[in-house]
Amino acid sequence: MSSFNFKDLASAFIVLFAIIDATGSLPIFVDLKNKNRSFSPIKASFFSFILLLAFFFAGEIILRLFNVDVSSFAIAGSLVIFVIACEMTFGWELFKIDNPSGSATLIPIIFPLLAGPGAFTALIALKAEFSSVVIITALMLNMIIVFFVLHNVYRIEKLIGAGGIYVLRKLFGIILLAISVKLFVSNLTILLHSPVP
Repeated sequence: MSSFNFKDLASAFIVLFAIIDATGSLPIFVDLKNKNRSFSPIKASFFSFILLLAFFFAGEIILRLFNVDVSSFAIAGSLVIFVIACEMTFGWELFKIDNPSGSATLIPIIFPLLAGPGAFTALIALKAEFSSVVIITALMLNMIIVFFVLHNVYRIEKLIGAGGIYVLRKLFGIILLAISVKLFVSNLTILLHSPVP
């Protein structure tokens, strides 16, 4: 596992940024606003951070209960990230919002849009590649961006435009595809060179 450096921070940040995909979810946030579905930007970003941070520290303990090592989970995680990247790149839709009206802070914003299965899996997968301080810092930076996006939904939509959001989603989808392959290969190499229990 590598020590803290800005290259690692940039890599971890991009993975989480692409998976959390706050900018890519802008159309969903705008739709929620238009349907009078209220949400709190500060609560959404704060509780998403707490939930992801809790899984980051407790996730490995849970894995041990099932006798699964981090590298094995990271390989499984890379496959999940690969599917998410394919969704972003090719326009697949795996999540549909159909919950009752009211506050949207918890569902669907915190879960599953911000702190969903993809983000949980990515955190454990990243743990096999980078130091904890790098991942937590990357997560904090992403939550700051999440707050900014949620707080300025209409402004960002007007600034970037539908075309800009589309391009960003495709761009980060392709980057995520490459990162998922790297995670898969590096952790498979670790497993292949590990002694058989």
